[in-house]
Amino acid sequence: MSQPTQSTGKMEKLVALCRRRGFIFQSSEIYGGINGFWDYGPLGVELKRNLKDAWWRDIVRCPPNGPGGKPIEMVGLDCTIIMNPKVWVASGHVGGFADQMVDCRSCKSRFRADHLQVIELIFPNAGEKGPIHISGIGSEQEILEANEKKIEKLKKNFGSDVRISPAIPLVSLDPEFKARFLCPNCEAKGSMTEPRAFNLMFETHVGALRDDESLAYLRPETAQGIFANFRNVVDTSRVKVPFGIAQIGKAFRNEVTPRNFTFRSREFEQMEIEFFIHPDTAAEWYKFWRDSRFAWWQSVGLTSSHLQLREHNKDELAHYAKEGAGTSDIEYKFPFTDPGFGELEGVAHRTDFDLRQHAQHSGLGDKLKYFDQEKNQRYFPHVIEPSAGADRGTLALLCEAYTDDPSRPSGVVMKFHPRMAPIKAGIFPLVDKDGMPEITEKLYEDLRRTWNVQLDVKQNIGKRYARMDEAGTPFCFTVDTQTLSDQTLTVRYRDTLQQERLHVDKVREFMEKFIGN
Repeated sequence: MSQPTQSTGKMEKLVALCRRRGFIFQSSEIYGGINGFWDYGPLGVELKRNLKDAWWRDIVRCPPNGPGGKPIEMVGLDCTIIMNPKVWVASGHVGGFADQMVDCRSCKSRFRADHLQVIELIFPNAGEKGPIHISGIGSEQEILEANEKKIEKLKKNFGSDVRISPAIPLVSLDPEFKARFLCPNCEAKGSMTEPRAFNLMFETHVGALRDDESLAYLRPETAQGIFANFRNVVDTSRVKVPFGIAQIGKAFRNEVTPRNFTFRSREFEQMEIEFFIHPDTAAEWYKFWRDSRFAWWQSVGLTSSHLQLREHNKDELAHYAKEGAGTSDIEYKFPFTDPGFGELEGVAHRTDFDLRQHAQHSGLGDKLKYFDQEKNQRYFPHVIEPSAGADRGTLALLCEAYTDDPSRPSGVVMKFHPRMAPIKAGIFPLVDKDGMPEITEKLYEDLRRTWNVQLDVKQNIGKRYARMDEAGTPFCFTVDTQTLSDQTLTVRYRDTLQQERLHVDKVREFMEKFIGN
């Protein structure tokens, strides 16, 4: 039987730290919050911005060389959140972007049908009561953890000898079993309705009148804005296949059961590339982007032991990728998925599905094709799409960085990669007198022109170090009495706690070496 895991405890402590130190707050918290929406605090907004800035620099401004060492062409785009609703008809979202939902007739709770599962507990000593069923939302591990107290009570009644069957989805149960299914919320038996389609797009209206003619949607993904602007980019940027269009932007999905902190939210941010290629080169480019994106996540601080690359099976492939070179997920082992993994980024060969759809629905037809002068050929380019979540990436960085350390004043340290750290350095005077504040302020004014650094003069030095540890600050510079005589200060390294002396004039050089510009 499952026991509460160390990973579960880590997640609870991380969420508490995020609230306490200003990484992430619940949206509208003073009014009781709103499920599936999150606000980034002073530290969180810096962490997320560092991730997005690194992605933009490494993808758009300084992209990696492609196969054979050739430079990659990449341009950026920033599309509107609300687009002509015909875009979503063409993409298939209006007709098919829905989840199968069930409602509890007793407590009126609503669940995604494919998230509800039942587990059978077989106690040899249960007698006529026979197999006992427990139901829940999510994976088998999550259901067992949610029913921990109930299972412990059953073990007291029937003994600890128990066999646990694999979880069975609600949609796979026969009518007899469905009639015995317990609502995970109120435990009413057989209260679930038949599955019904539930549209995941948020609707809105454009203009003064609220009618069918003014209906529009908050975009559920950023990709379609790129496809809709394909012709504009080709005509104005003089790019040639192969080339990419990159975009960072908000997307919205009306998730029925948002959960696991910011992992599954209703408002989120994507970092997305649509890379346009000749159809004959799809396999080569798919492998390139799959491998280079996996390596990039490691470069910003996610260790290989918590990261995996998982190739999709044929039955998992989206409709636009069934004839493609492949689809992979870059997955991270979050505390709430441990020992399993959760999706961080998807890399898919979308073929030419999207451009063909928009060519048909817009009436442009062959005008949306790309003309390849070198090959003297007109065609719809195929697309390799690496699509990453900025919020999930930020959450992965938080999970990776969180480290319990009883030897430190705060008991915890956030070991961010220096490039990702919200605050790059803490700058302290040992005491707020004797000329130390003046030296500290001058150093602070110099460094803040390049990096996000923090000046801290409050409380004793141990408490200031503790604050910087919880913020994940890689280095602390302390001006002390020796500084007054020889112009050297103390450098404290976050990860090792090593301290050394450094001349004040060398601090900027030190930061450039370890942080970059």
